Amino acid sequence: MAILRWSQETGVEWHYIAPGKPQQNAFIESLNGKFRAECLNTNWFLSLDEARRKCEVWRRDYNEVRPHSAIGNQVPAALHRSAGNPGQPAAR
Repeated sequence: MAILRWSQETGVEWHYIAPGKPQQNAFIESLNGKFRAECLNTNWFLSLDEARRKCEVWRRDYNEVRPHSAIGNQVPAALHRSAGNPGQPAAR
């Protein structure tokens, strides 16, 4: 209830995803699947620092190198910059 109260007090819209219903947020499920297949399942992590480094390499490739067909085969970072947001891409 605390999150709903906070949402109402701050005016932030709350979009609840029901347990067992991942299809209600297909975008994050797609990202999770790619992250698992391309990063988690293909690397050994011998320490937390190593896991952080390898995951960061994957994140940078995903956001700054790899074009995405859903956004006209652009790189998310370039699209973010062209929208007037000079910093890092929002998707982290």
